[in-house]
Amino acid sequence: MTMTPGPNTVDDLINWFKKSVEPDYNFTLQYEDPEFNNALCNLTDISDLPEKPTIRIIPVLDLIPVPQSEISSEVSSQADTEILSTSSLEGRKEWPEVFDIPKFPVDVEYRLRQGNLLHLRDGTYLKVTKDMKHDILEKLAETIYGYKAYPTKEEFEVVAKALVAEHPCLKEQGSSSGCQGWINSLKFKMGNYRTKMRQLGRPDVTVNGGKCGKNNGDGEPSRKNIKKPRKGEINYLPEFPEGMDVARLEAVREAMVNEMQKKNPNDSLIRKNMDITFALRREEVVKHEPDISLMVQRWPALFTESQVYLEFNRVVGRNLKEEFFGVLDGLCPSLMEIFKRKTGRIGKQLADLVQQTTSTEPTAIRCLILRGLPVILGDDASMFFKSSSNLNEGDSVDIPVGILCYEDTSAASPASPQLNPSRVGIILEGSLVMEALTNLPQAMCLLFGFTYALHLQYPKCLKNTFAFIQQVMLNLGRSELPPKVQKLKNDLAV
Repeated sequence: MTMTPGPNTVDDLINWFKKSVEPDYNFTLQYEDPEFNNALCNLTDISDLPEKPTIRIIPVLDLIPVPQSEISSEVSSQADTEILSTSSLEGRKEWPEVFDIPKFPVDVEYRLRQGNLLHLRDGTYLKVTKDMKHDILEKLAETIYGYKAYPTKEEFEVVAKALVAEHPCLKEQGSSSGCQGWINSLKFKMGNYRTKMRQLGRPDVTVNGGKCGKNNGDGEPSRKNIKKPRKGEINYLPEFPEGMDVARLEAVREAMVNEMQKKNPNDSLIRKNMDITFALRREEVVKHEPDISLMVQRWPALFTESQVYLEFNRVVGRNLKEEFFGVLDGLCPSLMEIFKRKTGRIGKQLADLVQQTTSTEPTAIRCLILRGLPVILGDDASMFFKSSSNLNEGDSVDIPVGILCYEDTSAASPASPQLNPSRVGIILEGSLVMEALTNLPQAMCLLFGFTYALHLQYPKCLKNTFAFIQQVMLNLGRSELPPKVQKLKNDLAV
């Protein structure tokens, strides 16, 4: 078939072919590119065509999804619960140690392979066409979004460096790093990709959809209060389980509240329903930031030890209890040596803590380390550890976040709680939300879990200690460490 005169746009060419042939299938257009030994390339811009080109019509196979049977309205049934639980917990992967460059479309991979061979032989660099660059950036943005919607500057650099390392023919001669242009392009492409995902209703980006812009002049400034995942969160704002809406999830939540009022709640049922309602809970916590007192009323199961650990696993995909105590026990000998080497005011405070430790039992050593970390990291633990013997759950306490130590003796004062108290409670927003915990390390682990489960900021008085737990102990996030945390990490590496 010959078209005279030639088309002005790709759409003109497609419409002409549809009118001429009336195909009963979808198709894409490819042409032979003389710059790449007449390899077939997707046609995206009519100006890319050479003189008297030959266009090939490539049929596209359409896959029709098999419809699932309608989910039963009885959310308590075991089969439905398993389906919904899996759906509600589908999320992102953790950012990798090494970023693997994905496979690009076949024509792009062919041109890259040829370009890499020429670069290896002659040292030449590939001239990247507009459509080729679009395909590369689109695939990279899709891959990045599989990890996070808002990558950092450092992560953009990691991706760009991985790209030019995998395909050296793409390295930029005019850039000192060889990839600065790719970094800039990735940033713009990622913004466009978030817009596309926002239009599809993805919760992790629609949460920031009301910011001020050309379509919303009355919103908040676009860079103000952007809601992003905390370090290491892979299930930040998941989508609702298939077949569920707010009303149905609310019904499940209310059933859980009633179940928690029983003397012996059904733990298995609570766990399944907490999985089902995870997306609803995250929407409340991230978007609306409710008071802790309201969360206690609406989600009483979340304030039990087992569910704090499970919620951390839902958000981060890691076993908090196992990793926290495993790493802590491994660091104890080295931290003990560092404590003993310290001199001056800090050394005296650490020596006092060591003297109070009269047992080598694991809990006693853990208490010493967790009470010593704020001292060596320059935090003010006096605003975090409080002593009391007459507060009950729900009572108001004069600190926003902290740990309440119940004492066995009247010798301790509120400003100087015992190193290893017999009973411990957790304070959030001035209220005692958990009590009757058996030891301080257990409370510290649970409180760290609460910061993720409830999307809380770390307590300012212990910000370095919590940063140490997050980034050094649990290896969550790879941002720059605070100076004192970095120094302690260096000392531990010696």
